[in-house]
Amino acid sequence: MNVMSIGIFVALFALVSALGMVASRWRRGDLSAIHEWGLAGRRFGTVMSWFLIGGDLYTAYTFVAVPALVFAAGATGFFAVPYTIITFALGFLVLPRLWRVARQHGHVTVADYIEHRFGSRALALAIALTGLLATMPYIALQLVGIQVTLGALGFPTHGWLGELPLFVAFGVLAVYTWSSGLRAPALIAVVKDLLIYATIIAALIVIPTQLGGFGHMFAALPAAKLLLKAPDATSLNGYSSYATLALGSALALLLYPHSMTATLSASSDRVIRRNMVLLPAYSLLLAFVALLGVMALAAGVGAMPEYADQFRQYGPNFAVFALFLHYFPSWFVGVAFAAIGIGALVPAAIMSIAAANLFTRNVWRPYFAPHCSAARETRVAKRVSLFVKFGALGFVLFVPVQFAIQFQLLGGVWITQTLPAVVLGLFVPAMRARSLMAGWIAGLGTGTWMIAGNGFKTATYTIHVGALAMPVYAAVIALLVNFVVVLASSLLFVKPHEEGVEGDLQNR
Repeated sequence: MNVMSIGIFVALFALVSALGMVASRWRRGDLSAIHEWGLAGRRFGTVMSWFLIGGDLYTAYTFVAVPALVFAAGATGFFAVPYTIITFALGFLVLPRLWRVARQHGHVTVADYIEHRFGSRALALAIALTGLLATMPYIALQLVGIQVTLGALGFPTHGWLGELPLFVAFGVLAVYTWSSGLRAPALIAVVKDLLIYATIIAALIVIPTQLGGFGHMFAALPAAKLLLKAPDATSLNGYSSYATLALGSALALLLYPHSMTATLSASSDRVIRRNMVLLPAYSLLLAFVALLGVMALAAGVGAMPEYADQFRQYGPNFAVFALFLHYFPSWFVGVAFAAIGIGALVPAAIMSIAAANLFTRNVWRPYFAPHCSAARETRVAKRVSLFVKFGALGFVLFVPVQFAIQFQLLGGVWITQTLPAVVLGLFVPAMRARSLMAGWIAGLGTGTWMIAGNGFKTATYTIHVGALAMPVYAAVIALLVNFVVVLASSLLFVKPHEEGVEGDLQNR
């Protein structure tokens, strides 16, 4: 344990905690209303939305897992770079239209929109439950990111002493989310992003210099990790998995509840369009983050004896931490690790708020309290956000991390199956809830079967076309099945216009 590193880490953590506590006084609104607590009154302009959406999509686990994947698997790990660019292109087409409909009708969640658009409470419930199930392991992985960061700082990671710092981080997250709602992660995202940018820029300058330059760094990589494995007559190998992982992950990222919550908090559809144009700056940052995995390979941190215990405990996830511990002074290690730790707080807060909004608006209110007041609805949302955090904390403390990763793989497959309802609903007037529900069931069943068939070890599933084997991201295969079922079931029925659809289309 280094006193300097820990002191700077704690100081920066305290700073953002204070920001979260006072955020309720920023752009004051009636926090007893769920659109104020859960969407910050839909008042974020271009700059704040840029920080909030960026801080939401680029999580602590991203900054740990992407370099870890490059460190372990090589070039395949760079699929994370194009998939974010695909997300923003799709977002430019879809999200402004969704925002306009949501603003006009007072929708707080995407499931609110589904119920209004199709007049189906069952389909809205299906979309809401899918979002909840996909979000829970995602929050748990943010806490895993904090746990690895604390371990890298030298804190014990077992027993009550090891769990105490995680409880403190959880408590801080719970308090400022309860008191300030979405305003808290929005303010903290500004500090988090500035720290991340400073950390990555410093790493790009210092580490390659120590390794003899970028050319020497790439030359030190094993040939098998430098490029994707080329296809041959019997297999597409890494090409098909790389392409489908990029596409499927882009669709999932667009549809996750925390992405939708950050989007619906914007002040106008023009703000969303601007941000879809500006946010690829984060994709550039992500490419630099992936390069950290290349640096870790070139530096050989996995073979350094001083980190042998940590690599045994955390595996490739420790690669980034080993790099900073090896090449930077202790004061900068504190800054870098604080950036990663704070990078877990922002998305975890938004995810818990998004989950609370979904449960309260689309499960609790319609089925248990249809006539409740706005203030009571918000109180329930706050309690649910707290319960979600408790669930994620319990997941980290009592369930092996591998299970959280497996559930997160499933979450990405599941959330992708909501795409036909959300996107086709915006652009195809004749869609019916019955067809979309049938496609959703088929997609979830297919995706879950493929992941389970792989023993929950990988998100890709190998399909065979003649003698050709193609590893494909399970979410993409399941989505194709979903679309086929939607189309087939739509052809079996007459497709009358749903009530209110034509008016919605005119307003769009």
